[in-house]
Amino acid sequence: MTAQPEPRIQARAHSFNAAAALYAANRPSYPPALLDAVETLAGRPLAGARVADIGAGTGMATALLHARGARVVAVEPGDGMAAQFRRALPGVPLVRGDGNHLPLATASLDLLTYAQSWHWTDQARSVPEALRVLRPGGSLALWWNTGAVDVPWIGAQAERLERHFGVDRVVEKNGDGRRSALADPTGRLRFAHRTVRWSRRVPLDVHLANLGSHSVLLVHDEESTAAFLAEERRLLLAAFPDGTVEETYDVELLLATAPRRPQP
Repeated sequence: MTAQPEPRIQARAHSFNAAAALYAANRPSYPPALLDAVETLAGRPLAGARVADIGAGTGMATALLHARGARVVAVEPGDGMAAQFRRALPGVPLVRGDGNHLPLATASLDLLTYAQSWHWTDQARSVPEALRVLRPGGSLALWWNTGAVDVPWIGAQAERLERHFGVDRVVEKNGDGRRSALADPTGRLRFAHRTVRWSRRVPLDVHLANLGSHSVLLVHDEESTAAFLAEERRLLLAAFPDGTVEETYDVELLLATAPRRPQP
């Protein structure tokens, strides 16, 4: 029997639904170079590809895939996130479901994408499901925007987050603390890895709202979270007196190719 996610992880996974508008307005998207890397590793263009974006949330990654010409369908389990998605992308198909039970036909897809969402799945279920819905030779792409902690102010902020909320940076990035490639319990996937660095300049208020949209803050005590964000405002205004923050990210991309012959 597969173990169910612990209540703490479940609470974090569901926390986004009440903050879907905050998430959509302030979270960073992804750079064009990421999609270039997906095409390179997959060995085919996104244009015309049959793609499903799983855990699509408010549709940030879905919108980029659609703009590249992919024939994309989104899969999202959360009510709040799905409602926000439909407002943002009314012309893109959206079905309700999650990576552990994909509502998709067998061998129907060229590409399956998980943008910031693979760590919310049970890999003992999501890996076989991915292999089921991908055509032979299709690709599974997983990626995460992660703060570039070698940038001094970002590293310092990450340390403050760890101290205040008691969540290790690796755990925060990967949900249960394991790299998804290493967490594949079936041993059937071999991931290629790419890192894409990019940055965006945003008002301080956007940066703080972005922080506030992360699950570890959403499920934390409101008074404690507010105190943390107020102190971050004070520290960052000293570092960025014009009120504009340059956020630097490393997008960590993992891509695996499904076997060209069905495995028993």
